[in-house]
Amino acid sequence: MPLDSVALGRALDEPLTLHRTLCRREAPAFQQAARRPDDLVVACTQESRLFNELAEQTEGVLPLAERPIRFVNLRETGGWSREAKAATPKMAALLAMARLPEPDPVPTVSYQSQGRLLVMGDLEAAERIAQLVADTLDVTLLATGGAGMQQRRFPVLAGSVKHLTGWLGAFTLRRDTSNPIDLDLCTRCNACVAACPEGAIGLDYQVDLARCQGHRSCVPKCEVAGAIRFDRTPTEHTDTFDLVLDLRANPAFTQHAPPQGYWHIPPGADPAALMAAVVALRDAVGEFEKPKFFQYKASVCAHGRNARVGCDACVQVCSASAIESDLARQQIRVNPHLCVGCGACTTVCPTGALTYAYPRAPDQGQKIKTLLSTYAKAGGRQAALLLHSQEAGQALIGDLGRAAALDPSVRGVPARVIPLAVHHTASLGLDVWLTALAQGASQVWVLMTDAEAPEYREAVQAQMDVAQALMTGLGYSGQHLRLLQARDARDLAELDAALAAPAAQGVAQAASFAVQADKRATLNLALDHLVQHAPAGAPHRQQASHAIALPAASPWGTVAVDANACTLCLSCVSACPASALQDNPDRPQLRFIEKNCVQCGLCVTTCPEKALSVQPRLWLDEQRGRARVINEAQPYQCVRCSKPFGTAKGIEAMLGRLTGHAMFQGDALERLKMCGDCRVVDIYSAPNETRITDL
Repeated sequence: MPLDSVALGRALDEPLTLHRTLCRREAPAFQQAARRPDDLVVACTQESRLFNELAEQTEGVLPLAERPIRFVNLRETGGWSREAKAATPKMAALLAMARLPEPDPVPTVSYQSQGRLLVMGDLEAAERIAQLVADTLDVTLLATGGAGMQQRRFPVLAGSVKHLTGWLGAFTLRRDTSNPIDLDLCTRCNACVAACPEGAIGLDYQVDLARCQGHRSCVPKCEVAGAIRFDRTPTEHTDTFDLVLDLRANPAFTQHAPPQGYWHIPPGADPAALMAAVVALRDAVGEFEKPKFFQYKASVCAHGRNARVGCDACVQVCSASAIESDLARQQIRVNPHLCVGCGACTTVCPTGALTYAYPRAPDQGQKIKTLLSTYAKAGGRQAALLLHSQEAGQALIGDLGRAAALDPSVRGVPARVIPLAVHHTASLGLDVWLTALAQGASQVWVLMTDAEAPEYREAVQAQMDVAQALMTGLGYSGQHLRLLQARDARDLAELDAALAAPAAQGVAQAASFAVQADKRATLNLALDHLVQHAPAGAPHRQQASHAIALPAASPWGTVAVDANACTLCLSCVSACPASALQDNPDRPQLRFIEKNCVQCGLCVTTCPEKALSVQPRLWLDEQRGRARVINEAQPYQCVRCSKPFGTAKGIEAMLGRLTGHAMFQGDALERLKMCGDCRVVDIYSAPNETRITDL
């Protein structure tokens, strides 16, 4: 692997010494560096365990808990590649990113498990598993058939599962017990099994009601125990557990990411998967923590207003069923115990009400800015940012690097492609992608594997379509965003070819701004820079009010008004969560600030006349950030004092609807043409009005 320590040191502003056997003969040099108080970065991930052990055994070295060693993979990401000699700028960028301080800690979510395990499925299989974990866990079985052991070693529940909810340490099982045999009373004497002429009772000691012909021969045989009653009223039972192992064919949870503490191993599954679940179950006792992956700001959420649903993109995309609508509070509700940290909800959120916290967008933005600026400083050009997961994606990158070292036909990771591992590939979206493009990246690619849910791939692709349409509309040529899909090492050839794609046209001058905590603020900064530095032949340079048409997933757009249908009731103004629609206190006008619009559609669902529609686009006119009138009407003047109190269209529509109503005849109908003050005066001054004193 070619390493230019002089060029790397120049890019990192510090002298570097090249070591080739740091984990072997040159280990004293590592120990000497480990004694220094500075942060320690080792450009080797293969021997990370060895280096950590060596540091712990060296006198004068701070504990790893206080100053952990940071490891960077330069070999598979650039050293083992057909373009390894040109990979120095990328290596410098990866080393510079590794020196960044660790992000601030995030709040955590706690789980408490006492080891109460429920095993659901065939009784014989469930009892075999129970024996493997009974020394650690408190096991209860829910039998769905099959013959069990004669010796009653574990509690056995019966009935049909109605609902299973919860998470690690807090599962709730609701089941119906309608079978004539009560397993709590059954002594397993087998007398009923022998007495049943239809063979409707098996060694699971439950009556198969579809086969039972009603002979009731089993009842007198069980007279002493009293476990069989055909007149038993079906009852619902609720039980609580900490862990659930589901051995049935159909799982209790159908979402892509089931809750923590639940394992589904169907019949015929790989025995290795079953053993892995058993090992995990044995370790799932005690107190556990995970990061709280999200932050929610309800004040800017565009989910609902006035019992109307607007944007529900986060609810639809969540593969863990952790997000649900709460229209009573005009917002969403996120269950932190069910959240698995994919971050797809933050990617599709148009307002930034949901933000990713592990790490936060500004922290990811700092990494990307450091990568791109160091890459450019070291002489790199046309950088392509490759986002991938820390596990499956990282493994694919490693496999590709090793394949390039062994097979001359494999290119490996190109010199201009900078891999960046993220907790989840769906956690970064438009704001970070466009910022990367504004900061000098030629392209942003996202590598996904089978580990990601289909909902995530669809959501990320939809957001990428928006970003690509934006870049194309601004005149930047080439494909700037791309979703790469690879299952495993079998797809390395396709991945190798995809990474060799040509570069796209980038900005002439890299932006210097940082990713903000507010998503809309970051989007506006990125847009301003991309618009300002767009190619000379860009359409908006010839036409000041040029608008770029965008796909439906766009967080930008306009609102169109049917002036003939709109009565300026202004119900849309109160429903708009982003203050994009506004009224004029002095005139009957509906005004609109396009920059604020998030395309949630609440105005459309709220409008009683169905006069509004949303149109996704990016309008490049200077008035985009200012209020403009999109509909206005003549005011209606009071027939008594001539004061304007409504719109002519609105009052005339009301009069037309109420003319034939029995309550609005004569003077009552005429009062509808008056302002509020004159209406009261007219009621009290009319001689034919009935008064309370008359009664």
